[in-house]
Amino acid sequence: MDRITSKQATVGVIGLGYVGLPLVKTLLEHGFKVVGFDVDRTKIEWLDTGHAYIEHLGQGFFDSLRDSADFHGTSDPSALARADAILICVPTPLGRHNDPDLSYIRECTRMISGILRPGQLVALESTTYPGTTRDELKPILDESGLECGREYFLAYSPEREDPGNAGRRAGDLPKVVGGVDEVSTDLAMALYRQVVAEAHRVSSAEVAESAKLLENIYRSVNIALVNEMKGVLDDLDIDIWEVIEAASTKPFGFQPFFPGPGLGGHCIPIDPFYLTWKAKEVGRNTRFIELAGQINTSMPKYVVQRVHRALDESGVPASRARVLILGIAYKRNVDDCRETPAAEIISQLTQLGCEVRYHDPHLSEFPRMRRYRFELASVPLDAAVLEESDCVVVVTDHDDVDYELVARHSRLVVDTRNAMARVPAEGLKCRVVKA
Repeated sequence: MDRITSKQATVGVIGLGYVGLPLVKTLLEHGFKVVGFDVDRTKIEWLDTGHAYIEHLGQGFFDSLRDSADFHGTSDPSALARADAILICVPTPLGRHNDPDLSYIRECTRMISGILRPGQLVALESTTYPGTTRDELKPILDESGLECGREYFLAYSPEREDPGNAGRRAGDLPKVVGGVDEVSTDLAMALYRQVVAEAHRVSSAEVAESAKLLENIYRSVNIALVNEMKGVLDDLDIDIWEVIEAASTKPFGFQPFFPGPGLGGHCIPIDPFYLTWKAKEVGRNTRFIELAGQINTSMPKYVVQRVHRALDESGVPASRARVLILGIAYKRNVDDCRETPAAEIISQLTQLGCEVRYHDPHLSEFPRMRRYRFELASVPLDAAVLEESDCVVVVTDHDDVDYELVARHSRLVVDTRNAMARVPAEGLKCRVVKA
């Protein structure tokens, strides 16, 4: 506790990706020494050379890490032995049947157990189902021979990273903190209080785990609601975007959510299934949550159907259509493709026989993904590319795309984000279909 409150503690961060690196940044800014660990040695090499592999963090951050005496990046687990606190930020994906895949957490915990020493705090930040910290991590860490709550300490504090949104950096957001015992909670609270806007204490790790799931299920369900309503209103020839704008004038009891081509990112498409799986252990069916998941995962197919129909109406067979995708990141203004709906949209369009290209100012090549492999690179967005495309599909509405250029030189635009609404009516020279 003294080392934490005096900022003499060294903090280890496992997983140097979209969650771990912003946490490293926050810890360094608040005066802690940091050991960053990742099994991907390429990331360590990039950090050593200052290569900015996460765009929204900025080149300056990677330069500062390269030159910092307070940061050490490594793929050697033994380096974590000198850390007073170890924060776990590894992926928690889904298996083939939408079941939780805790393999990264288990492997990471076994690694920590092998170097665990008296006095260390371990905190999990990865999203997971209630009971993971106590029932999965603790038994593995106990294999070290140390006693939890007396010789080592264990807590859960879920990440709330929102890439690319100003004012929502890791240190700007409140953190929920719950340990497997009171002393563990005390220590985790002491650490997080030093580096975040507010640390909110809860009674257990299970409460903290459940809070994270509720946050993202709340979004999933409400996005599913507007996605389902969009289909109905499209058939009634009513603009869902105008409806949302009108409803948003109500100053109470309503929060706007927006339709789209499907969910992306690591949290919202995945987290609800962690709870539905856990609920089955206690004989509960989460029909509401599962229905929301089904609606949201069906959206890429809906978009492709709209593209197919729009091409037919234009007299262009899908099997010979040239389609340009605008944006492959899962959200605007970032270079993050995790769970992007663009991948499934491209896959289905290709199966129809379309020749698919894409433009994304933040992603020069389509990254390799667990379920998709596309040998595609971003093409320039110019008049020639637009004019030779039979259909332009706006999947991600990046700010630094010239939508007026798109409006002037395209024949057909299928817009899943209402991006073309940014173009004045007199500038629209193309047919726009909202999807």
